[in-house]
Amino acid sequence: AVMRFMDIMFAFPAVVLAIAIMAALGPGILNVILVVVFVSIPQFARISRSTIITEKEKPYVVAIRGTGASTVRIIFQHLLPNSMAPTIVQSTIMMAWAILTESALSFLGVGIRPPTPSWGWMLNDGRAYIITGQWWLILFPGLAITLTVLALNFVGDTLRDAFDPRVRRRGKIL
Repeated sequence: AVMRFMDIMFAFPAVVLAIAIMAALGPGILNVILVVVFVSIPQFARISRSTIITEKEKPYVVAIRGTGASTVRIIFQHLLPNSMAPTIVQSTIMMAWAILTESALSFLGVGIRPPTPSWGWMLNDGRAYIITGQWWLILFPGLAITLTVLALNFVGDTLRDAFDPRVRRRGKIL
């Protein structure tokens, strides 16, 4: 039932769903946080479910089950710790997505409002000054968004390589 609800949420584009929820809730930093978390839940649920399903069929889990270990012990001592790597990698990618979503919501006027600083609001505010030749008012917030998202994606790629058992320390695949 939970995964069917997640599939329904996947049917809507995340940014469109975020804009609709923000329009209903109103602007504000707490609402932006709640919307970004709510819209990103299906991705974490799908990744967690698939890694748990893959992990529970491995021989070590079958052996532990054969020794008479309880289901709770198998879940908390073996399945969850061994399935955290994809979730950690996804969290760095989702941080970049959250920054882009917050910037988009603020740019469109349904996100964080001044005087609270927001890169999206800075871009929206500087948009009027492009014609007057003050292009740096949109360059620096846009560059900050780009560099931050790029850095988070590099961190995610590095973590993925670090957690991948098929990759050696020198970067060669076994």
